[in-house]
Amino acid sequence: MDDSNTPKKKLTPHQAKLKAESYCAYQERAQQEVRDKLYDWGLHQNDVENTIAQLIEDNFLNEERFAKAFALGKFRMKGWGKIKIKQHLTAKKVSSPLIKLALQQIDPDEYEKKLVDSIEKKINKPAGKLSFHEKAKLIRFLQAKGFESTLIFEKTGEIFD
Repeated sequence: MDDSNTPKKKLTPHQAKLKAESYCAYQERAQQEVRDKLYDWGLHQNDVENTIAQLIEDNFLNEERFAKAFALGKFRMKGWGKIKIKQHLTAKKVSSPLIKLALQQIDPDEYEKKLVDSIEKKINKPAGKLSFHEKAKLIRFLQAKGFESTLIFEKTGEIFD
């Protein structure tokens, strides 16, 4: 059965606020995620913005807290680099100053260690025995994880030499 054509049940602003509180309490959310949900639940612009303001006032929604939790979570759990984290936060419409603040939460030593660990995990033979093609593949992999090229070349250079 295809539900895409059936209209969703519209919520009253009060019902939507209660549901949004649960949605935000479950895990940190970006304002845009909550805004999109409220529109999905059938609220109009004024009601959406009022609900967002109430959620912020009641501390259910905090963009700074979200950005920090997102950055540290993606870094520690998924091994993402700062470039990928920044791209995803930007896609969630988090402001540049908050993205910068969130990325500063990542310890530089821990960041470098995560990169080196990713390199060591990815190569399954001595670094000196890697072909040019295998080295290029490793570098592309690290760039896809969101690490900065300068740092990748610095760390792979130390390992390949």
